Amino acid sequence: MTHRITKKIISYKVLTKDDIEPVKQEEQPTLESMNENLTRPEVLLGSTYKIKTPQSEHALYITINDMILNPGTPHEERRPYEIFINSKNMEHFQWVLALTRLISAVFRKGGDACFLVEEMKAVFDPHGGYFKKGGVFMPSLVAEIGYAIESHLKHIGMIKPEKMTDHQKNFLDEKRKEFEAQHGESEEGQAFPEKAVLCNKCSTKAMVLMDGCMTCLNCGESKCG
Repeated sequence: MTHRITKKIISYKVLTKDDIEPVKQEEQPTLESMNENLTRPEVLLGSTYKIKTPQSEHALYITINDMILNPGTPHEERRPYEIFINSKNMEHFQWVLALTRLISAVFRKGGDACFLVEEMKAVFDPHGGYFKKGGVFMPSLVAEIGYAIESHLKHIGMIKPEKMTDHQKNFLDEKRKEFEAQHGESEEGQAFPEKAVLCNKCSTKAMVLMDGCMTCLNCGESKCG
C-alpha cells in the first residue's frame, strides 16, 4: 500500500520488536468434555425406561444417569455417564451386568457414543425375535436395550430425530385412508392395518400395497422411490 507524504520530514525512528506492542489475544474459555478422568459427582440426573418382553414375565428397568458439563454457560451439555439394568428375572444377570459395565465405560470415555445404538439394534436372537405393541419388531432383547438407549440419547439431544415434512405426513394419511377404505379400518388398539407387512427400514409392521407399490405408513419408505 502506497502512502503519500505531504509534510516535511523532521525526524525518524526505526521500530524494533521491543517497540511493537504485542497483540492481546482473547482468552478462550476452558470447556469441559466427557473423559474417563472426570470425578463422579454425588448426584447425577437420570431417566429409567421400562422394557416388557414376551420372553419373560418380569420387566427390565434401564436407568441411564447423565453428567452436566459446563453448567451455567452457553456451552452447557448433558452427556450419559453410566447405565444400570435391573430385573427380578436373574436368567440373564451375568451378560446384562457385563453389558452395562462395557456401555458405562464407553460413555465415560467421551466422544460420540451413538454408534452403540446401531450396533445393539443389529443383534439378532437365534431363537427369533418378537413384535411389540404397535407392530414394531424386536430382533432380540439386546436390540430392545439399544432402542431404549436411542430414546435417551434423543431426549438429551445427542441424536437428532428425523422428522417428516407436513407434505409427507399428509401423503401417508391419504394412503392410509385409501387402504382402509378398500380393506376395512384397523382394529382397535392396532396402530396399522392388519394386512400390513414388516418394513425393512423402520422394523414396523406398517408396509402396505397401494397403487402397485409397497409403501410404509410409518416412515414413508417406498419400493417405488
